[in-house]
Amino acid sequence: MPSAAELAWLIPVLPLAGACLTGLGLISFNRTVNRLRKPVAWLLISCVGAAAVLSYAVLAQQLAGAGPTEVLFNWASAGTFNLQMGFRVDALGAVMLSLVTTIAVLVMVYSDGYMAHDKGYVRFFTYLALFSSSMLGLVISPNLLEIYVFWELVGMCSYLLVGFWYDRDGAANAAQKAFVVNRVGDFGLLLGILGLFWATGSFGFEEIGSRLQEAVAGGSLSNAAAILLCLLVFMGPMAKSAQFPLHVWLPDAMEGPTPISALIHAATMVAAGVFLVARLQPVYEPFPAVQATIAVIGTITLFLGASIALTQMDLKKGLAYSTVSQLGYMMLAMGCGAPVAGMFHLVTHAFFKAMLFLGSGSVIHAMEEVVGHEPVLAQDMRLMGGLRKFMPITSTTFFIGCIAISGIPPLAGFWSKDEILGVAFGQFPILWVAGFVTAGMTAFYMFRLYFLTFEGEFRGGDKAMAAQLMAAAGKTAEDHGDDHGHSEDRGHSQAKHPHESGWQMAMPLAVLAVPSALIGLLGTPWNSRFGNLLDPQEAAEVAEHFSWGEFLPLAGASVGISVAGISVAVLAYALHKLDLGTAVAARFPAVNAFLANKWYLDAINDKLFVQGSRKLARQVLEVDSKVVDGVVNLTGLVTLGSGEGLKYFETGRAQFYALIVFGGVIALVVLFGSLG
Repeated sequence: MPSAAELAWLIPVLPLAGACLTGLGLISFNRTVNRLRKPVAWLLISCVGAAAVLSYAVLAQQLAGAGPTEVLFNWASAGTFNLQMGFRVDALGAVMLSLVTTIAVLVMVYSDGYMAHDKGYVRFFTYLALFSSSMLGLVISPNLLEIYVFWELVGMCSYLLVGFWYDRDGAANAAQKAFVVNRVGDFGLLLGILGLFWATGSFGFEEIGSRLQEAVAGGSLSNAAAILLCLLVFMGPMAKSAQFPLHVWLPDAMEGPTPISALIHAATMVAAGVFLVARLQPVYEPFPAVQATIAVIGTITLFLGASIALTQMDLKKGLAYSTVSQLGYMMLAMGCGAPVAGMFHLVTHAFFKAMLFLGSGSVIHAMEEVVGHEPVLAQDMRLMGGLRKFMPITSTTFFIGCIAISGIPPLAGFWSKDEILGVAFGQFPILWVAGFVTAGMTAFYMFRLYFLTFEGEFRGGDKAMAAQLMAAAGKTAEDHGDDHGHSEDRGHSQAKHPHESGWQMAMPLAVLAVPSALIGLLGTPWNSRFGNLLDPQEAAEVAEHFSWGEFLPLAGASVGISVAGISVAVLAYALHKLDLGTAVAARFPAVNAFLANKWYLDAINDKLFVQGSRKLARQVLEVDSKVVDGVVNLTGLVTLGSGEGLKYFETGRAQFYALIVFGGVIALVVLFGSLG
């Protein structure tokens, strides 16, 4: 009987089969399939669930000490060139497979409640299954070329899901923005892959790393060229994992349904870039300049995301910038040459951030019943408050997520984030300072989100604030309460108070709360089971050199600054003893405007690329109309004029033609005589 690793190819195939079946049904029998909402949903959940069971079996084999499994076949051949495809299962892949399938199943169960009344319910589940298949195929890809194929499929599914509500301008624009920004990164990735193949003759990760070193050592490739190729490949993860300056698509992508934010923008797709950098460690490790560049970009990203999150009033946008910041921490770890630490934070972050996003969806779902289905109102924390007494499960799990991401022990975020800060302290002390300060900012803005949403008095009935928010968004009073998303109940009566979500939405929150609290204990530095799985040699060295004298000061400082951030949030938003609007925003209006306008990066991009490309297009159009069309028109005019003139020489008289010939001969004699 084949082992689970040998059957790993079924993991992406099962969701793909379900997606293809329902997709063909939608194309061929649209009305019938759309009526079979629940059967289709449970079919697709079962397909992803079966993939999850197989993924757990693969992970169990890796935990038992099984080695990597790689199955390849020749996909294309030309002379001595063989292009191989197949699948690869190792410890890193097993962890990602289990993570992706777990989050996918929980998000799909949650979506059964969240999207219950949406007209595109079946289409949504089909997209989810297709995305899951693409992401799982990316994880088990054995080489860069196959990864690129699934990389683009993941991008396509992201475009479909972010723009799921395509009749909303915001969703359509966000999908286009995500698509365009990711194409910039993917173009660099493609150039890098082709360049590395040109330099090494291979698409395999280890082969590229060893052959690239040999090429540089042998002088056939300069060190600068090798660094350039590595950085070109890194452009793909920069865009996919929302690293500065290609991070701008992620916050806007919150226009998609909230389950998509949990699946794509917290746990899976954005993690693909970090995963690829971990896969490419054999390529990056020999080049310190590449590692340092990755670390610097990660540090800029983590500080940028946290600083912008300080001013956000949209609940999902706040969590989105938090995600950008946490992805920066992961890239900082990769740049410090600590892929195990980066992957550990990827895993812990996936659980608590998915829980936080699903919790925000539960809040928004409840708020829509009070303020209407306008996202401007349902997602703005200025109309929330006091939701803890109405939504105990959502508030409790959200509170656990806030503690976890703030780095308070013993919850998951403390162990993974502290490990990254410890590595950064040894490698790049300046970058550690930025990460350390950002840890305090993270604790502050997360508890700011919590207090504004769940504590105090409920502000959903503030008509003046609602009107002000609608006016600021450029909407009219008639827009209030319209259905812009996932409810078909137009004209329904609004509730006075929100209430807890149904079991389909509450159960995934409760399940995710368990790993959010406890999974970090698998990565304790003195006995890291996670490290033993991914890199036993490194884990053994860390455990051997572990010192409480080094660990406690750094960990204590990290916890201390997190507690300080939480304390400021408590004073400002729970006890109302500190007016930050007066203390900071009014005193430093330029800084507040800088953060509120997201470092003006969207404005810069609009000026340089959007307006710049439009100006260039107008200039090209002007050249086309005046120069190209002018040449064409002149050619036609000359032809017309010459034809009109020459027609008078067609007389039909032989004497006239003879005269012309004679004149031509005389002209030639004169010409040659003058030249002689």
